[in-house]
Formats: sequence, C-alpha cells, structure tokens
Amino acid sequence: MSETTTDTTTGTAADQALKARHRTMWGLGDYPDVAATLIAELGPRLVTATGIRPGERVLDIAAGTGNVAIPAARAGADVVASDLTPELFTAGRAAAERAGVAIAWEEGDAEALPYADDAFDVATSCVGVMFAPHHQQAADELVRVVRPGGRIGIISWTPEGFVGDLFTTMKPYAPPPPPGAQPPPLWGDEAHVRALLGERVTDLETRRQTVTVSAFATPDAFRAYWKETYGPTIVAYRNVADDAERTAALEADIAGVAARHDRGGGTMDWEYLLLTARVA
Repeated sequence: MSETTTDTTTGTAADQALKARHRTMWGLGDYPDVAATLIAELGPRLVTATGIRPGERVLDIAAGTGNVAIPAARAGADVVASDLTPELFTAGRAAAERAGVAIAWEEGDAEALPYADDAFDVATSCVGVMFAPHHQQAADELVRVVRPGGRIGIISWTPEGFVGDLFTTMKPYAPPPPPGAQPPPLWGDEAHVRALLGERVTDLETRRQTVTVSAFATPDAFRAYWKETYGPTIVAYRNVADDAERTAALEADIAGVAARHDRGGGTMDWEYLLLTARVA
C-alpha cells in the first residue's frame, strides 16, 4: 500500500502546543479509574469484533491504560500500545503484569504515528483516536500503518449518546478549540467516519451498541466523580474557576446530563459506534 499524503499541521509550533495541552488534559484526574471502573468491557468487545488471533501484530492507538491492548495480548497477539500521554502507561503496565501479558508501551501521536507503512495486521482504538483534533490526519495514519488485507476496529462515542451529550453540554464552559480541530464525537457518526476512511477500506461495518453504567446513584454523584476524575471536565471547571455563577451553571448542567440519561436507579446506557473494516 502506498503512503497516504495529506495537508497536515502536525509538527507546527501551534500543533505541538495543542498536543501538549491534550497530553496534560488526559494526565489530569484519574482516567485509569474511568477505564477500569466504567468502560472495561469495551476492550474485550473490540478484540472479539476484530477477530484478533495469536501471532498477529496489533497496534492499539490512543491506548490509554490498555483496555484493548491487554485483552489483545491475552488472545496471543504481539501488541504495541501507543498513546500521546505516556503517564497513563504506569497503570497499564501494572494491569498487564496482573494479566500476565507482555505489551510494548510506546509514546505516539495518532496524527503522526512513528511506524512504517503496512507494519501491523490490525489497528484498534477504543474511545481514543476520536480525541485526536484533526480527524482526517488520524484516519490517514490509521490506514497507513495496516497492511493490505489487515483489519481496523474502532469504538467511538456517538454524538447523540450520553458522552456526546456531555461534551456538547461542556463546550460553552471549556476553552475554545483552535481552528481546524473537530469535535471528538463526530467519529461516532457513521457518515463522517466512512468519509474519513473512504475507498481505502472494504467490508466496512458499523453498529451502534451501549455500555451500561450503574456506578452512580444520583446525577450529583456522577457530577462529583466526573469533576475530580475526567480530564476534559477538569479543564472545563478550571476555565470557569474565577466565575462562581458559571461554575454553578456547569455543575447543574453536568448533573442534568446524567439525569436525562438515567433510565432508573442511576443506570445509564452510554451509546457508541463499533466500526470494523479491512484495508483494501
């Protein structure tokens, strides 16, 4: 497969500053607890959906603490876990050790992956690559590093689902995105992601599924947890910290998201788009 070329901003001073802010954001709070407590089941689901087999070389992009990388390694694959925020690898390494698997943990930008063309049999990303600000660049890199006939598997939060609603709600309180940055939940829109991948893939399939979260008894309990634990929420709070009225409004709005999606007893269904495809 020939190397894909695009008009990119990766490497410019402005882009490097943006990536530094992203790295800092995901290092805030306790994302390892979010991954382990709320969405741990998504990784094994993606491994099953992509049919990862023993001996295959797998790249997990924006791997975080290894929700996909660890079950992929347990399936017998040779796994590289890549992430812009290597601070998350400490928890990932500990989890991999508990699981008895070996994984290569490597710092990397989803928009400029440090790997050769066609280097992997499978590339995955679970609610990870969607947060790269330039969607086409990230999609181009995702396809580039997978060999012809290799497979891609992606899980992304949908714009209409719980997390999409949360990001829409937080947007007025967060620092404005730089020019060219795209909203993360767009990766959960089938038409958008099909356009990103284009004719470079075949056998593209998508399905909307949900992960059930019952960790919060009340909307206020959710708000309190998210305020202390989730990087993007922490950044939004910091952005309005000098304005008591806006801070109070943010608190009410985040609790409101949980209330809207509560189907009883504090149980919520968080919708995501599961995509699988084969590189042409």
